[in-house]
Amino acid sequence: MTSFEGSYLGASDKISPRAIMECKICWTPYDPSEGDDSRQVLPGTPFLALPDDWSCPGCNAPKAQFLVREDPGNAEEARIEAQTRALVADFTEIFHAKMRDLPMVNQALHVQAVGFRRHEAPELPGTLGVLIAPWFMNLVLIPDQPLALKPGEKLTLTFPSGAYEFIFNTREQTGDYLACALFSPMGDFTSQLQAVEVAHAVMSELMKSENRAETDRSAEIRARAEGSLTEVAQDEAEPSPPEVPTLIAPTRRALLTGGQG
Repeated sequence: MTSFEGSYLGASDKISPRAIMECKICWTPYDPSEGDDSRQVLPGTPFLALPDDWSCPGCNAPKAQFLVREDPGNAEEARIEAQTRALVADFTEIFHAKMRDLPMVNQALHVQAVGFRRHEAPELPGTLGVLIAPWFMNLVLIPDQPLALKPGEKLTLTFPSGAYEFIFNTREQTGDYLACALFSPMGDFTSQLQAVEVAHAVMSELMKSENRAETDRSAEIRARAEGSLTEVAQDEAEPSPPEVPTLIAPTRRALLTGGQG
């Protein structure tokens, strides 16, 4: 049985015939509804039914290098899709209502949820991914259960790469969520594609234990973000002032993005 890195811990039997896969090397998708003209694979062919020697049309990576991008036939994927759709809808509404004409907004970007997946953590399980908006990029965790927190309250969560400080907020469609600021403002990004590539890098580097510092960095995060994280909750609800500081130290950001930011 073929295993897939990052896909349900390699359990291919959890991938439905409708699963849309994505190459982790170049992000080329394989959509069963479209097939693959380059290899004469007919539309309607599930990813698991592809020949063993099939490779990525974009970079020739083997099947084992593909991740699940979305799976309409999987109940868990459908739930995550609904959550990210609500998250994007909330922040798209904020953009059009309050942010679109501010000078800090990067008009080359739009709101997009990237890499959201199930996050099984004893301390706080939920759905984890990166939210891109024209004025920020945040690591976002949507918890499984409502949290007894007030907007603006902070919570430190631990990942293989270290401890990260999140701020709590809630939205009408999304419900409760926690956000860790990565970039704000977004003026250094020249395209949506560049922002998406960095978001993918964040999700990859976040889960690598070799990125953990020799000492706990939660104090560093708190020191550098003191006061600023509270502003993030306000920034998302109200227009921000023209100058918004980067909320994570460049060295920390470089660690997470693999130097792509």
